[in-house]
Amino acid sequence: MELDRYDRAILRLLQQDARITNTRLADEVSLSESACLRRVRALEESGLIQGYTALIDQHKAGFPANVFVSITLDRQSQAGLEAFESAVRKVPEVMECYLMTGEYDYLLRIVVADLKDFERIHAQHLTRLPSVARVHSSFAMRTVTRASALPQRA
Repeated sequence: MELDRYDRAILRLLQQDARITNTRLADEVSLSESACLRRVRALEESGLIQGYTALIDQHKAGFPANVFVSITLDRQSQAGLEAFESAVRKVPEVMECYLMTGEYDYLLRIVVADLKDFERIHAQHLTRLPSVARVHSSFAMRTVTRASALPQRA
């Protein structure tokens, strides 16, 4: 899908406030309400807009700590990768999981209440994931920057 300046403006505004009314959105991007709504629906139908969600403060929700976990598998067969990925999706504290190049096979971002909570997740989940050979974890001391909005290119 090719984006024009109106589409990029709509995406920028929706990333700032997904609850913006169509009337206000149309006004902000200088389109009629019906044209704006058609464009938003087209962006949704194309899959560019995947959905809408509320951003929850992880500290206030009881998960103040981020742990970055690097995992090395004992084998990299397709079946092993699929089994690992299927199992890791079931661990609710895993917020992100990436298949990596380089020294480790996967990088996970896990949210935890504290060190004891991470110890539980490590023992009950991480070490029991299929094909795991090595787990390396690092606690983030502080979040310096974290974006939820993608940059919009002209």
